[in-house]
Amino acid sequence: MTPTPSQPDSFFGLGLAPKLLEAVESLRLKAPTPIQAQAIPIAIQGQDVMGIAQTGTGKTFAFGLPMIQRLAQVKGRGLIILPTRELALQVDESLQRVGKKLSLRTAVLIGGMDMKRQIRALSQKPHIIIGTPGRINDHVQQRTVSLADVKILVLDEADRMLDMGFAPQINRIVAALPKERQTMLFSATMPQEITSMASKYMHLPVRVEIARQGTTADQVTQELFVVQKPQKLGLLQSLLTEYKGSVLVFSRTKFGAKKIARAIRTMGHNAAEIHSNRSLSQRKEALEGFKSGKYRVLVATDIAARGIHVSGIELVLNFDLPEHADDYVHRIGRTGRAGREGHAISFATPDQGRLVRDIERLVRVHLPVSKVPAGLPHVEMPREEGFDRGGRGSSGRRPFNRGGSSRGRFERRNDRPSYGARPAPAARTSYKDDLREDDHQERQRSGYAPRRPSGGSKSYNPRGKRFGTKRDDGTAPRKRRVIF
Repeated sequence: MTPTPSQPDSFFGLGLAPKLLEAVESLRLKAPTPIQAQAIPIAIQGQDVMGIAQTGTGKTFAFGLPMIQRLAQVKGRGLIILPTRELALQVDESLQRVGKKLSLRTAVLIGGMDMKRQIRALSQKPHIIIGTPGRINDHVQQRTVSLADVKILVLDEADRMLDMGFAPQINRIVAALPKERQTMLFSATMPQEITSMASKYMHLPVRVEIARQGTTADQVTQELFVVQKPQKLGLLQSLLTEYKGSVLVFSRTKFGAKKIARAIRTMGHNAAEIHSNRSLSQRKEALEGFKSGKYRVLVATDIAARGIHVSGIELVLNFDLPEHADDYVHRIGRTGRAGREGHAISFATPDQGRLVRDIERLVRVHLPVSKVPAGLPHVEMPREEGFDRGGRGSSGRRPFNRGGSSRGRFERRNDRPSYGARPAPAARTSYKDDLREDDHQERQRSGYAPRRPSGGSKSYNPRGKRFGTKRDDGTAPRKRRVIF
């Protein structure tokens, strides 16, 4: 069942309370988006909703506004589950903008944040709990939060949470919730796995589908370059010179994102990076710097494909094609938001024809292939900082290790002759033949037991304790302990 009412030109006819309408007007939001116009009236009535819409079309307010109004009626809590920390912070920021005048209290439960700070936020009885599945489960297991009074559950970007392996955590969270509740799912894609999950968690949901699965924004133009891997950095430098606005670059791996960001900085551009190896404070600083203009280029992995809500991004560049075609829709959805125009460029190597066909089949658009310009500058990928296979740092000096040696852990000892070329050691008749006279005097000065010149061979202890000697007939005497 997909309702298709006429598109309203204001939020006035959607059933929102007067205070919420004032909050929306203070944000200078005049007309609702299609997903907001269709989902808000259904959600206010308390029905379960499955929403499918393009990324960047205002899904946060589509479930956030009715949730705030419903919580004033049912006297309970709301729970919003999201796949990434950045997306949780973005949703909290959006809800705070609306509920600031309504004294709305929220608690964000995400990894990388101090647990004591989160427990303090929970002790203030927040109206809405926003978090990622892993950290929410941590609080449930430690009994620092109770989900028995949750009346509204929202699963945002549920397909991404399944891709990231959060299905067991989500099942445990839902098991701790009351059965009588309202459940809403919102995403740009809705595969069969999400539909089966919705059948378990939801009761007669209303499916609100603004655009078919995989639809991209009309304002976003797309372009494809078929380029060899060594030429990618040179083409990137050429494109950064051509486009003057803010640029979001996507890498497949976190190590690649780090190297790409370092290479862009060597080109003379301010660049930051967001990936799973960065702490929460580093991610927030990079995102805020990208919004404010401190960083012109932001390099990210797919962890940020659904957690970056920045208006005015001129170019989204897929330095590496995503592993899944669905991620392509979310990546290029970072540009062309709120009705603005945007451009998306993707780099594909000659052996990635299958990935390109999967993307074209999903978005139902033939990606135009552009010719790689001749005479690209040669830019090498910078080496990783710190240790390399030779055990040397980027400065060329041998790093310090705990053993006191200046050699790296994996460095080959080519400065020493092989064991076969070393001279054979001289034959030794006994251990005392290796001791020199000066060593014998040093042992006497330091208090160690001196060496006896006669009386048979002694058993030697490097700490200087003699436990006994062997008799001439070969029998061992009773051990005698020397106490210093």
